[in-house]
Amino acid sequence: MCREFILIFHCLLLFLFSELYLNMNTNKSSIVQQLSEKISTLNDNSVDKLASILVRVELKKNECFLKEGDVADSVYFVHSGLIRQFYYKNGKDFTEHLACEGNVFMNIESYLLQTPTYLFIEALEPTVLYGIPYKEIVALMDEYPDISVLYRKIIEQVLLKVQRKIDSFRFENANERYRRLLRERPEIVRRVPLIHIASYLLMTPETLSRVRSSIL
Repeated sequence: MCREFILIFHCLLLFLFSELYLNMNTNKSSIVQQLSEKISTLNDNSVDKLASILVRVELKKNECFLKEGDVADSVYFVHSGLIRQFYYKNGKDFTEHLACEGNVFMNIESYLLQTPTYLFIEALEPTVLYGIPYKEIVALMDEYPDISVLYRKIIEQVLLKVQRKIDSFRFENANERYRRLLRERPEIVRRVPLIHIASYLLMTPETLSRVRSSIL
């Protein structure tokens, strides 16, 4: 079990996400403005500069947009849809993270070090993402201090979310983990196949079935 927790912690650091529930808008400046209002204030010029580097990504259901060996080059915001991050072990895939509308996520090791990843990310539904490319955001942070502060605060929020998830795995049993997911992320329970939910919660499908039966 200790080795499992170490693996969880390592993988969580590889792929971080924060539930910044935003009222997403297809206008790039509006998306950046919402981040500014919820996280750290940007002046109008910085909003325009950050919006100018956003990259729109459209994915079909079951389409992978990051595969083992790729280098993660962006931080992504989920405008609509649902994505899953997973890895393969002994011929089976294991769900690491799930992100839907309003979430921001990144494969942090590959992104920050610009090295190949061993993880995969796929769309479970038709999905629209907005990416902030690594090279462009680094250049903007050097020139715009308020963008640098915003970026740092995003990372801080992400790390807090990661710590809370680690604590859940460390201190809660299967029933408690599922109840927490129901309480905090009901949209995941409604939209994600149960086999992926079981893997995400570190339990077998049979255990998840028993837990769900005890609650219903």
